[in-house]
Amino acid sequence: MNYHWNWRIFWEDSPDGVHTYWETLVDGLQWTLAASLCGWIMALALGVLIGTARTLPPTRSGALLRRLGTAYIELFRNVPLLVQMFLWYFVMPELVPADTGAWLKSLPNAPFVTAVISLGFYTSARVAVQVTAGIEALSGGQGTAALALGLSRWQAYRYVLLPLAFRIILPPLTSEFLNIIKNSSIALTIGLIELTASARAIQEFSFQVFEAFSAATLIYVTVNIIVVGLMHLVERKLALPGTLQSGGGR
Repeated sequence: MNYHWNWRIFWEDSPDGVHTYWETLVDGLQWTLAASLCGWIMALALGVLIGTARTLPPTRSGALLRRLGTAYIELFRNVPLLVQMFLWYFVMPELVPADTGAWLKSLPNAPFVTAVISLGFYTSARVAVQVTAGIEALSGGQGTAALALGLSRWQAYRYVLLPLAFRIILPPLTSEFLNIIKNSSIALTIGLIELTASARAIQEFSFQVFEAFSAATLIYVTVNIIVVGLMHLVERKLALPGTLQSGGGR
């Protein structure tokens, strides 16, 4: 049987009678971007805290924080994201008190919240590794010099070490941002109608599977190209003089 291509399917009405199939894809893209951005904010905040903690001096409290940070990374980095989403969505409401569990189950946006939490924790472990590597890549004398100038250790991280480390790790952070956009597609397994789920719904109702997933693929590629371009501009804006090669090289 020959496949019947129909690219006009996106301008036809979806079964809800309100939106076209193209609007269905746009709605899915909005959920993808919302989950990705919220998850990225969470991942970046936690990643900076955990990554910084793993570079503290080996005092009693510092050593404890370093071990806790390492344990956090090993836990969330080594458990598959799909498993984490299932645990947060299906298992967590059963572990908390009954009233709290019932409230969690009745949340109208529970799949979105769960997706953000799962993406945030999973990606934060990877960001933390990048932050630690960025700080450790700096010369040890910079932190010592900051302390010698009268800065507290918090101020040394805030004004000296972290700004320099971010300049170093911006390219791998860009990769992690792209990953979180792609990883958001797993949220379809818990009921979030993001871009991949929208494409799947289109092919189930219209049977135009190639058109649906081709359009979703093009949208993912376009979004990621835009992200790469923006992050490249940020990288060049924040680069220290002499650290980028002429002609756009890195």
